Amino acid sequence: MRPFAYVKPADAAEAVRVAAEPGARFLGGGTNLVDLMREGIERPDTVVDVTGLPFDTVDELPGGGLRIGALVRNSALAADHRVRTRYPMVSQALLSGASAQLRNMATVGGNLLQRTRCPYFYDHASACNKRSPGAGCDALDGFNRGTAILGVSESCVAAHPSDLCVALAALDAVVEVQGPDGTRRVPMAGFHQLPGDTPDVETALAPGDLVTAVELPAAPVAANSRYRKVRDRASYAFALVSVAAALEVRDGTVTDVRLALGGVAPKPWRATQAERLLVGGPADETAFRRAAEAELAEATTRQGNAFKPRLAVATITATLRDLNGGVTAR
Repeated sequence: MRPFAYVKPADAAEAVRVAAEPGARFLGGGTNLVDLMREGIERPDTVVDVTGLPFDTVDELPGGGLRIGALVRNSALAADHRVRTRYPMVSQALLSGASAQLRNMATVGGNLLQRTRCPYFYDHASACNKRSPGAGCDALDGFNRGTAILGVSESCVAAHPSDLCVALAALDAVVEVQGPDGTRRVPMAGFHQLPGDTPDVETALAPGDLVTAVELPAAPVAANSRYRKVRDRASYAFALVSVAAALEVRDGTVTDVRLALGGVAPKPWRATQAERLLVGGPADETAFRRAAEAELAEATTRQGNAFKPRLAVATITATLRDLNGGVTAR
């Protein structure tokens, strides 16, 4: 690991000022950044340790939502009674990721910023446009079992790794950011970027921007929600496909639904087309499957991940069926 300067700021303003300099990186839990520094992928000149800043509480918002500080640990958020009862998909998503030790260190803000686990991104001998812009992408015709099928480009097919972000996307969360020009709020839908021709640009953040909190709006439908993750082994593995879903049904008709997918796109994928087809329609397995198939209709697959559209459709259908009390037909 190459030498770097270490700064522990007294407040957020100092953190933003220091991090706005070229070559600076924020350090929270460090569960991703330190790994990337060891691998020589991240090579910061300055590490700005923000763990002493007062962003480690979960607070009520007017109207029934929650404001989650960026330094709240993943394990603490998963255990929060308000999250478990009002947004169970969030708690389940957190508990499905990493190990207990990592969840005790990892922070909410860091989870939003973790980088892809595409093997070519970590391999300096491979071409990767995300690591080295303009280098090419060996994943296109290489080992691409875990790569994305929605929102991809010829420059990058890497999948976004976060479980938490999938649930946050489904719930229309908002990211609070403090930057050199002040504080602003960024909807989750626009926080992560699709690769296009610039896969190295992953978020809407600018140099010096510090994630300070995530807001969860009130969402009664979220009380009946679930996060389902399909992976190659039972624990400590990234999703091949994951689904964050919430469902409200009255008299056999879908009145509200939230649906987002993980493991299938370079960002948490909000399944808006499926949601539109479901609302106002029958709450049965046929409708659930048709909506899922419509969402996956434009998937672009490679040799190694051609199974993903079918797996995603099955996972969406099963998750909605479970939320509907296991009802398979009207």
